[in-house]
Amino acid sequence: MQNFIQFVLTAVGSLGGNAFSASLATLEMTHALREAGAATGYPLPVSLQLDQRTLLVTWGDDGQQQRIASFPEVPGVAAVEQLRHHLQQSTAAADPALLLRRNAEMERFLNETRERTEKEIEAMQLALGKRQDELSASIHQAETDALTGLLNRRAYDAKLSQAFNRTRRQKTEALSLLLFDLDFFKQVNDEFGHQFGDAYLNKMAHAMRAAVRDEVDLVFRFGGDEFAIVLFSDKNNACRTAMDVLDVMEGKVSVGIATLTPSQAAEVSLADFIKLADDALYEAKRAGRGRVVVNSCGLPGSVGCTSYCPKLESAPCRAS
Repeated sequence: MQNFIQFVLTAVGSLGGNAFSASLATLEMTHALREAGAATGYPLPVSLQLDQRTLLVTWGDDGQQQRIASFPEVPGVAAVEQLRHHLQQSTAAADPALLLRRNAEMERFLNETRERTEKEIEAMQLALGKRQDELSASIHQAETDALTGLLNRRAYDAKLSQAFNRTRRQKTEALSLLLFDLDFFKQVNDEFGHQFGDAYLNKMAHAMRAAVRDEVDLVFRFGGDEFAIVLFSDKNNACRTAMDVLDVMEGKVSVGIATLTPSQAAEVSLADFIKLADDALYEAKRAGRGRVVVNSCGLPGSVGCTSYCPKLESAPCRAS
């Protein structure tokens, strides 16, 4: 700050200005520069400018200015160049002590800026993590059946489509869709009450969860007494899964199954795949309920429409 003030006054004198009036203006400039943060260890760009006959000091991002002096006539080129040379010789580049001090101040400024920025980034990451957790919780709530904790109809539509496209794309694993319908559930509700009915639905949910692989297969409740499993496996495993559920539910569930092999997936639409399982469920109910029907009618490369599940004593199995 002192070096700059000295240079400003030197410039006024060498260019033929009024030193007294320039001193008053320089004093005002000094107060303004201090308010702007000069001499606090942080960089503050300041320039001394000659505009025709007027000497100005400019600083700050908003270009604040202080008029220092006015000259009777425009200073000559030689005088200005001599002044410029004097400025270069008086800067920190020509004084190792000033250069070291300026570098130390700059290092301190950069370290403080880095620490402040790191804290701001850490705060932003914490806030972002909190928002992501809130979003995940909101999505989970929107996709979860409130009674059973299973995925709901909204999730069923989205995740079945994703699973179907994955099977088409990867062509490495079969995909099975199992549709379940509790037999005579309305009568259960009417006879034993809704509280018993809710417990019965939760029993079904537990049976389905126990029959599939955690973090792999998907279990849904998408209607009052309608459930589904998306199983990333072939029809033999689909049959075993269905029969495990029927065993827990004492054979009082109708099940329809459709399975796609990787080679079949490219030639079947998602709508056709769902219809195969839905038709199988309808056939299971029409044939007397409490049974599993596997439907492969219309699938590319399938031989006939009949598949058989391993039978359990408490739950008969039938094929369409």
